Parts: sequence; C-alpha cells; structure tokens
Amino acid sequence: MRDQEPSPGHPERRLSTKETAELLGVKPETVYAYVSRGQLGSRREPGGRGSTFDAKEVQALGRRNRRESSGSSSSGGELSVRTSITLIDKDRYYFRGVDATRLAARHSYEEIAEWLWTGELRPGITFTAPKAAVAVARRAVDALPEHTGPTDRLRVAAIAAATADPLRFDLSEDAVLGTARILIPTLVAALPPVRRAHRDEGPLAHRLWARLSGQPADEASLHVLDTALGLLVDHDLAASTLAVRVAASARAHPYAAVSSGLGVLEGPLHGAASGLAHRLLLDVLDQGSAAPVVADELRAGRRVPGLGHRLYPGEDPRARALFALLKEIPGAGPALAAARDIVATTARHTPLHANVDLALAVLTVSSGMLSTAGETIFAVARTAGWIAHALEEYGERPLRMRPSGHYVGPRPPQPLPE
Repeated sequence: MRDQEPSPGHPERRLSTKETAELLGVKPETVYAYVSRGQLGSRREPGGRGSTFDAKEVQALGRRNRRESSGSSSSGGELSVRTSITLIDKDRYYFRGVDATRLAARHSYEEIAEWLWTGELRPGITFTAPKAAVAVARRAVDALPEHTGPTDRLRVAAIAAATADPLRFDLSEDAVLGTARILIPTLVAALPPVRRAHRDEGPLAHRLWARLSGQPADEASLHVLDTALGLLVDHDLAASTLAVRVAASARAHPYAAVSSGLGVLEGPLHGAASGLAHRLLLDVLDQGSAAPVVADELRAGRRVPGLGHRLYPGEDPRARALFALLKEIPGAGPALAAARDIVATTARHTPLHANVDLALAVLTVSSGMLSTAGETIFAVARTAGWIAHALEEYGERPLRMRPSGHYVGPRPPQPLPE
C-alpha cells in the first residue's frame, strides 16, 4: 500500500488502529504487538474509544518492515532481523536488556522463559503438562528404536503432542503462550527416565535430571542444571532459531516451529557440539593428560571441541557462569581439571577460551550422564527461546523470511536433455 502522508494542515496527523494496520499490511492485533514491544508509540485521545498512532512513526516502521522483507541489510547483504529478545555485545549477552548471566543466577529456567515471552517475572512458576499430551508423546517416543538420539525423541514428542492439541493453529499470543507452557514439560516427560525412582513434579530441572543421570541429584548439581537451562534459553539468531522464525513466518503452529528448530539443532556444529566435548573430556581423563588427546585432534585436522566462539572474542559468559558453579559439585574436580588442562594445552597452539559446550561436558561427565545429555539440555532450554522468536515473528508480515536466490547455473535457453 502507498505510504500515507500527513496532510499539510495536520503536521502531526494521528492514525486510527484500522488505518495503521492497513498501512502496515498487518492485523490490528499485530499493531498492538508492535506497541507492547516498544516498536510503535500509541496515544488515547480524550473522549476517543481507541488508540491513535503518529503517521510519521507508522511510515518509518513500514519502511523498516519492507527492508527486512526484501532481505536487505546494512551488513553486506546478510539477512537482518529486528528483534527485542537477545543482545550479544562485548563478551556479554542480555535478555530484554537484562544481563542474562545475572538473570540465570537468580531465577529458575521457567521464570526466565516467562520473562523472555512476556517481559514479566512470575516468581515460583512451574510448567505442567496435561496427562493426555504426555501419554500421546510417550507412546510415540517409546515406539522408536533404542538407539534413537535425544533430538529425534524430542522432535517426535513435539509432533505427537501437536496431534493431541486441536487448538494448535490458534496463533494468538495467549494461545501460543499456553502451548509453550505445556509443550516444554511434555517434551521432558516424554523422554525415558534413567532412574526408576524419578520425579515428574517440581521445577523442570528436577524432572529433567532423572532423564539424564542414574545418580541421585544433590542440590548443587540441580542448581547447575537449572542455571544451564536458563543460560541456554536463547542466543540471538542461531541457525536453529532462524529456522524457527522461517517456519513461524509461514505461520506454522508452535509445535511445527519447534520441530524445525530441533531439526537444525542436531548438527555437530550446533546442539550436538557438547557431545564432542564430552568424549574429549573422557579421553583426557583416560589418558591422564590433555597433550596426547589434543595432539590427535590437531593431527586429524579437527578443531578442538569446547573451545572458542565466533561471537565472543574473549570468554564465553555462559561458560564462565557454569564453571563457577561446577566447583561446588561433589566429584566434579577431575573433569574440571581435565577441562583446564585442555584449555592450557591448546593455548600453546591457539589461545582460545572454553565455551559453554566444554562447561556442559564437565557437568555431564561428572554426573555420569551419556555423551548426548548436553544435547538434550541444550534442546530443552532453547525451546523457550524458539517460542519467544516464534511469538515475535507471528507479529510480523507473513512470509517475509524469503530471501532471493542468486542463480549461478547455465543461462537459458538450454537444449532439452537427451
């Protein structure tokens, strides 16, 4: 639609909600979503029944939306997506402007998820899954082969849970939030427990522990796991998060959007990276020194797992926060020493800091978990962030995540193949 200019006699012309929605090409509900996220100001006129909006501000927002929908950006042609969820800056990261490591130190995973979704803290909140959804998800997961990986199990559980929710196509904010609060605990409950005596109530970290370790959980270990979940909730537009936003842009329901993220997460360069660090730690503990293990990695032309991060020239703040807590876990000393040995040995070749994958590996190794446990922690944690990004994307123009291909094949017309 053509930009609507204020008339000369009304330099501060105000637009109604309907006019604003038409100008932006969105629903009225999306206009209010822009307001709630601070992207658009509103004012209620005296005696008026609805909100009004500054025409120039609406036009500016429309221009930004059109630039994003065309895939243009000021960073050399890379896709740029405006978001108010996570900021990564100078070896620190923030959730809605609040230091994420401080948030994770003081609040549970569920409380951080709520903050990410709504901008409000709900102290003491826990997520509960309906028995019917859990039953459907468990049956689907139990039917999988025994060697199935955790991400496959979670993806099957998400799809199964979707089939049990007739309201999954309702993309209103309240409906999506309701889905999020039951989907995450359903995913955890659908995973087969390692311990026979396990809890399916209380904080999510307590329930997840029984799916990861056969060892009894002490308070220090549970605190590290809960903090890890909180730290990993979101990390800006990681590959899996971008996949979720593409799905949400096409108006896929939340279960399908989360399933898209899980598909990308399974790659060895993303969610599965902690498993590589886990096996590296075990090798160092077995050899008694990091030197021969690191030498083998370098000789094979592989990068050493658990070190460095492209977004943090210095130390990964998530790793720093977890390593400080891991010192309190009984029995974590050998794995921590092995991690320090890896960092010190590799520093003679390339000075890299430990990243969150190495910190997760210390947790999983010292707690007797499988090498895939870090991937499970990562996937469960990140589901909350994916929901936050899906919510944000539902408020944007549909199908805007459609970059143009740069064709480099043979120029037509070509002869028909024989």
